[in-house]
Amino acid sequence: MGISAFYHDSAAALTVGNKIIAAAQEERFTRNKHTPDFPINAINYCLAEGGLELDDLDAVVFYDKPLLKFDRLLSTYYAFSPKGVSSFLKSMPVWLDEKLFLKRLIYKSLKEVGPFDTTKLKLLFSEHHLSHAASCFFVSPFKDAAILTIDGVGEWCTASIGVGRENKISILKELEFPHSVGLLYSAFTYYLGFTVNSGEYKLMGLAPYGNSASDETARFVHLIKKQLVNIKDDGSIWLDQSYFDYATGLKMVHDRKWKKLFGFSKRGDEDQLEQKHCNLALAIQQVTEEIVLKMAREAKKITECENICLAGGVALNCVANGKLLRENIFRDIFIQPAAGDAGGALGAALAVNYMYFDEKRDADGKNDSMSGSYLGPEYSGKEVGLMNRKTKAVCKEYADFDELASFVASKIAAGNVVGWFQGRMEFGPRALGNRSILGDARNPEMQKKLNLKIKYREGFRPFAPSVLAEDVAQYFDLDTDSPYMLVVAPVKENRRNQLPDNYYELPLWEKLYYKRSDIQSVTHLDFSARIQSVHKHTNERYWLLLNEFKKQTGYGLLVNTSFNVRGEPVVCTPFDAYRCFMSTEMDYLVINNYLYCKTEQADWENRKKWSLTFKKD
Repeated sequence: MGISAFYHDSAAALTVGNKIIAAAQEERFTRNKHTPDFPINAINYCLAEGGLELDDLDAVVFYDKPLLKFDRLLSTYYAFSPKGVSSFLKSMPVWLDEKLFLKRLIYKSLKEVGPFDTTKLKLLFSEHHLSHAASCFFVSPFKDAAILTIDGVGEWCTASIGVGRENKISILKELEFPHSVGLLYSAFTYYLGFTVNSGEYKLMGLAPYGNSASDETARFVHLIKKQLVNIKDDGSIWLDQSYFDYATGLKMVHDRKWKKLFGFSKRGDEDQLEQKHCNLALAIQQVTEEIVLKMAREAKKITECENICLAGGVALNCVANGKLLRENIFRDIFIQPAAGDAGGALGAALAVNYMYFDEKRDADGKNDSMSGSYLGPEYSGKEVGLMNRKTKAVCKEYADFDELASFVASKIAAGNVVGWFQGRMEFGPRALGNRSILGDARNPEMQKKLNLKIKYREGFRPFAPSVLAEDVAQYFDLDTDSPYMLVVAPVKENRRNQLPDNYYELPLWEKLYYKRSDIQSVTHLDFSARIQSVHKHTNERYWLLLNEFKKQTGYGLLVNTSFNVRGEPVVCTPFDAYRCFMSTEMDYLVINNYLYCKTEQADWENRKKWSLTFKKD
């Protein structure tokens, strides 16, 4: 059993031999997004899925080493003293009371899961970046591969290059705190008004609104590289800490110095987005891509491997992943779908499985072992029926799934939005067709409708397409698989519309709503899309729905966004799904073989009755 906890994105994962039995984030059960709490619910789920008790486990593995992290904190405060006194006084009591004695705290927390013999249950600790490396390499199809992990910070390490061969991993090179690509990107997340450790994907989505041809964007890139970060040829970086406050302070940057550098103040979280914000987002995205590509080339140079595996929070930067793919530095790429700290729980379990217990590994060169990342709980017809009785939901049960898929496809084609709940919940941040909200990618109003009336989030946010794996090349310039929605690729030229000469000078919202292609609602401003290729053997029901939509419309793709509203974790249970359906302007809901029409539900116009308040992310 692997565990991540006490920072953000707590999770648990269970492996038996070469098989991943279950993995889930704690937030899905507690409904507290990015929760750092000990993952009691996720552990209970994993044990239940495996038919095990705690005493059946060979080991419980924590995803990092707290004493090394404590060493980093003390060394950092000492190096920067007398700065950081307030941060030191705030953090030390927590460390001395809880985190420094983590072994005791974990055993205490496990007792809330169930009884076990403390003298027999082995508790192990994996280094943070080894957990990341194991999470991607050991589930990849490759017998050997370079491994690149990039995030904010683990214990000391902020990025690492390693090599995986059969059932062993060697870390060859590390970048150490306070110099961090992840923290650099998070600093801009903070300055542009988004939440650190949550809003980085918003920053990535904002970047295409920047004007790559503008003098301002070029000036921002120049300032970042001249004043903030020195980028070496091997991708390692040096950050000028006089501009940053994260090492010993209570925020990411020194606001006054950044205002003087870039010419404007930190954006408030609800302030209007202006072109300067978009241009700065584009600038840091371009700098990040440059660093990632240099790190990848260095990984190729020192490992001489043909394949690469990626993990760590920066590996969720789909735009950088797409650039890396198109550079052809490596023959093939695998990215862990739960690349952030939640995936560290899985990686910790895998690292111990292979490197401690010496389990033999079987990699066929083609298929990963993530099972489509469908590793969470699923719910039976009986459980859905109990939910229907409890909520007095009105629904129709279909005996024939093909008939249900045909009806749902017709409703999506008519402009309706459908909540789609099937099978096992996804592990990681992406909804991949089992906890999804679906719409018609051809509909030019769908992007606006989903953001403002369904998700209740910022209107600039882009949406991703799910496309039949067989049809990817009809829509996108992508010649490889992208099952986990982790690669951005260009929309085909023949699907694009001609842009007006002044397009990049238009106000943000005019640019957004200008019709750019025949799949408008998944075409970002730079004619890119974050793609999920759907295979029949991985998710048959979702594939059948897409195929039915293709039969009716000629288009084998849909808009796919996660089943939640802003600030809420992705739905887990049938009740979560029904409540979210009733609190938004979704038109239909499908749970297993049950279909719910909004206007047939009692008091369906009273959304406030079902609404919950979530902290904005």
